[in-house]
Amino acid sequence: MTRHTLTEDISIIESIIAEFPQGIGISALENALAQRSSTTLNRRTLQRRLGRLIQDQRIVAEGASIALVYKPVPKNSPTQASASAGTSEAELYVPVSPEGAIIRDRVRRPLMHRRPVGYQREFLQAYEPGISFYLSESVRAQLLELGRTAIGERPAGTYAREVLNRLLVDLSWASSRLEGNTYSRLDTLNLIEFGQVAQGKDAQETQMILNHKAAIEMLIEDVDQVAFDAFTFQNLHALLAQNLMRQEEACGRLRRRPVEISGTVFLPMAMPQIIEDCFHMLLQKAQAITDPFEQAFFLMVQLPYLQPFEDVNKRVSRIGANIPLIKHNLCPLSFIDVPEAAYIEGTLGVYELNQMELLRDVFVWAYERSCQRYLAITQTMVEPDPLKIRYREALIEAVQAVIKGLLPPTWEIISGLSRDSAPETDREAFSQMLSDALRQLHEGSVARYKLRRSELLAWQVIRNTSPE
Repeated sequence: MTRHTLTEDISIIESIIAEFPQGIGISALENALAQRSSTTLNRRTLQRRLGRLIQDQRIVAEGASIALVYKPVPKNSPTQASASAGTSEAELYVPVSPEGAIIRDRVRRPLMHRRPVGYQREFLQAYEPGISFYLSESVRAQLLELGRTAIGERPAGTYAREVLNRLLVDLSWASSRLEGNTYSRLDTLNLIEFGQVAQGKDAQETQMILNHKAAIEMLIEDVDQVAFDAFTFQNLHALLAQNLMRQEEACGRLRRRPVEISGTVFLPMAMPQIIEDCFHMLLQKAQAITDPFEQAFFLMVQLPYLQPFEDVNKRVSRIGANIPLIKHNLCPLSFIDVPEAAYIEGTLGVYELNQMELLRDVFVWAYERSCQRYLAITQTMVEPDPLKIRYREALIEAVQAVIKGLLPPTWEIISGLSRDSAPETDREAFSQMLSDALRQLHEGSVARYKLRRSELLAWQVIRNTSPE
């Protein structure tokens, strides 16, 4: 099964158009694309890809209606010069080390000039936790200084819960964008907080965003149970892949058949037994790593390289990379503003060369960017109420009792639940917290109390029909 990202689709489309200096119509382009690629794009998606190429000044459109054709940008034209300048600026957007630049140049060569390679098990076996390091000591220290929060020694996941609403939107949007998803950040915000599906978007794009939301919520709400083990990562995959796989039973299941990855000469391992063995070895090594940043980056290198699942592997690695950061109350990695081309080329460096320096450059830049963003957010946040931290679980249980029990939010109900949840000294404050939580509850916040949307809607019907 061949999978294409937005960048790969655009590259193929641009190469076809380059073969037609006089222009090619969209119907002829569809036919050429079908012959060149195993992935079929519907007309609307193809038009979006063409629009992106025009916007980036990589092709031009001439004519109108049925006479509309797409042409390559003429050589030495002002448009081409502008596009070249834009490309240079984009490449400088993520600073690249000398080692990273060598990898970038090698993976940019045409496929015919790159030697096909298979999965090298020794690349994983050679890594020894505590002895091997993908990130130098100075880089790890730098990231710790950037990512350290004021939460300190509070329970694992405390900081992630404080920025939960922003993290759900940022990480869901940015990670999906790296897969070619065209939702804007505002579209993502409206979908996650209000359930509003963006007009003109594919159902798969909407599903991808919602799957990210569910996966992030799992990591934060079950932070004490989440670990670098098969149970966690197979369930993480099941959430991220829901309704996006050709066979639903493949969600959360290790791969049992060969896969191909377009745009690379890398051929993933095909033998199910070796895939399973390497998957468990990978997780055991990750669990043994003590530094949270090394742990996160190790996963981003090794999990996509193994391709343990039929699809959605990079998404699993990006969300999974946040596990050690969430557990240590460090700033999360949202992948905001990460250039797609740099991320793909860094991953190709691992696939084809077993070299991670370019992906490391992207990882470090991405984390610095995330820290800048969340530092700005937390500077405007109100200091958390100690009572809300102390009674967090009790408040969740009390809200669940009201919603699932279809109880009216009366003073008698709230007072009764408060007597069961808090000592007398804190009872009045707990009653106020419960009253506020019930009053402010909406579809975008049900996950905070481990509720289903259907449960909230049923309770709202009862509440709205009950006499005052």
